[in-house]
Amino acid sequence: MEKILVTGAGGQLGSELTAALAATYGNDNVIATDINEAAKSKFDYCVFEVLDVLDNARLEALVEKYQVSQVYHLAAILSAVGEKNPLFTWKLNMDSLLNVLELAKAGKIQQIYWPSSIAVFGKSTPRDNTPQDCVMDPTTVYGISKLAGERWCAYYFEKYGVDVRSLRYPGLIGYKSAAGGGTTDYAVDIFRAAIEGETFECFLKEDMYLPMMYMPDAIKATLDIMKAPKEDISIRSSYNVSAMSFSPSEIYAELLKYYPDFKINYNPDFRQEIAASWPDSIDDTHARLDWNWKQEYNLEKMAKDILDHLAK
Repeated sequence: MEKILVTGAGGQLGSELTAALAATYGNDNVIATDINEAAKSKFDYCVFEVLDVLDNARLEALVEKYQVSQVYHLAAILSAVGEKNPLFTWKLNMDSLLNVLELAKAGKIQQIYWPSSIAVFGKSTPRDNTPQDCVMDPTTVYGISKLAGERWCAYYFEKYGVDVRSLRYPGLIGYKSAAGGGTTDYAVDIFRAAIEGETFECFLKEDMYLPMMYMPDAIKATLDIMKAPKEDISIRSSYNVSAMSFSPSEIYAELLKYYPDFKINYNPDFRQEIAASWPDSIDDTHARLDWNWKQEYNLEKMAKDILDHLAK
């Protein structure tokens, strides 16, 4: 049976992915870790350990203690927060990945999952139906670190045979935990504002299209790629994955169906410039062909599901 360690488990993605891993592999086989000790309250169903991912000795000790076979390395500083402290963002995002890759190179773990992002793309990238392979000129330190991380993942596979797998996530939307400081977070926060009867202050322009994915689809894609036979994984940098694309005005229009008095103001800030460098839509043909990726949610279905849960 797999023994799985998740870094950054207390975050928006980590909270839900850890639960899905425990449901799949058993509570006793999942070790949730986070630098924030208060995150322990989220993981009463599995083992929890405090971990600073820059502490390589501590990471290695946990891998050995629990005989870990897979690491889901989610810990990172995201795009908008990262711009406030670019050098530390680079250090944390890069050094922690290399720590995990080195453990796999040494044979201490057998498989790694590491998420990349549409932040690897930039102003010279084709905006519509962005292909798997194209110009990538990221404009944030988060995107720079993700692009460098993709190359390190491919390098460790090609040079050392490390079984590392990755997805370029679009904006992720969930309702179970707070967003973590990304440029697409408006699409999480807008639901709470609608339910609570608040006027929503949107930091993007009303017509700013971005690729998005509902959290259940992100979890499904992550589990699917990790379960796929090794010979079916043709891309060792990171796979494009896609589900839907919409603008703030479109998600607002969808919410008006449920909350006709809901109001929105558009006040673009520095995150608008970041978003403007990212694609409108993504071509994920390779993921669909290699390991049969297929999303389940569109905007309408996602909005109904989120509101059904949050309204309770």
